[in-house]
Amino acid sequence: MITKISGGKVILEDQIREDLNIYFENGTITAVTSASLPFDREARARGRYVSPGFIDIHSHGGGGADFLDGTVEAFLQASALHARYGTTTIVPTATSGELSEILAMEQAYEQAVSQNDRGADMPGLHLEGPYFAMGQRGAQDPKHLRNPEPAEYIRILDLCSHILRWSAAPELPGALELGRELRRRGILAAIGHSDAGYDEVEAAWEAGYTHVTHLYSGMSSLHRKNAYRYVGVLESAYLIDGMTVEIIADGKHLPAELLKFVYKFKGPDRTALITDSMRGAGMPDGPSVLGHREKGLPVVIEEGVAKLPDRTSFAGSVATADLLVRNMVQMSQIPLTDAVKMAATTPARIMGFQDRGKIEQGLRADLTLFDDNIQVSQVIVGGRTVYDKAEEPQKGQVS
Repeated sequence: MITKISGGKVILEDQIREDLNIYFENGTITAVTSASLPFDREARARGRYVSPGFIDIHSHGGGGADFLDGTVEAFLQASALHARYGTTTIVPTATSGELSEILAMEQAYEQAVSQNDRGADMPGLHLEGPYFAMGQRGAQDPKHLRNPEPAEYIRILDLCSHILRWSAAPELPGALELGRELRRRGILAAIGHSDAGYDEVEAAWEAGYTHVTHLYSGMSSLHRKNAYRYVGVLESAYLIDGMTVEIIADGKHLPAELLKFVYKFKGPDRTALITDSMRGAGMPDGPSVLGHREKGLPVVIEEGVAKLPDRTSFAGSVATADLLVRNMVQMSQIPLTDAVKMAATTPARIMGFQDRGKIEQGLRADLTLFDDNIQVSQVIVGGRTVYDKAEEPQKGQVS
């Protein structure tokens, strides 16, 4: 069945067109054209924006579920919550935990993918840890942090065939060898929770670390040793032109000035928007847990962000992808096309997803429709509508 979307403001990489129709069949875009082609079903956008679906390459969960819970229900619950807010692809992320938890997560993921008919597509997993610097641990549980040992990470990689990305601190003993192994397997190696200096970051880049996890959070920056100044991971990410980065544009982790700074100096082609959301995304304020429901760290959700109970550190965000785009447009005052690029096209390229991230013939029919305030009204994943605001009961209406 051929579906036609008409009457929308279609967001392409560098322009917005109001004269284009989008046709898709069997989950694939077959044409993006102003011509009238045969179709079986028409969906009228009625002046709304039609965007490539948002791609969140770093999320721990949402809707009361954390992917590290290791259950099918957790995966389905979190992916469905984020789909409601425009995410069509999500990379489930595990915080530092026990090996048994990682293996349970992998097993649950395999089962959830086959049952996922109302949520964002989940092409693979991201391990955030446990190879991190203690001094940059943030909300990572210190009892799990350690140096990378080949016997351990080779076993994890052999047992967990769906890992797409691994974040680690490259200055740790053995971390460069880990980076080379990840590169050999085609897995994205990312610098995260690191105290590295420039020379160590440069060595990491040569070893295969091409991406930086949540820029400004959990990383070294300019500092002094006696009378001399040294740069850290933060400045190194700017100095190495090819290094890609990601930012939590929830309006809490980074102020508007830093969002503008990243956009100006790293640019939309090297910067991805991420939620770094935990189970509290889409949930009311109050106590929560980061990581495994029974073994994770207690946190508190307040003021639109998750914090450690002593309020000394953020513990992940409760953002959804629509908020990220809205903040970049309204707080940073950047063009909508660039905000969407940072939410869809750039993360797809960082992860090597060649079948999505743009509205283009031959790519997946992953589409998000929203209004001028980036309020999402419809989400299409692989040609299938997974969320339609028009189908929700209105206030005072009995469902």
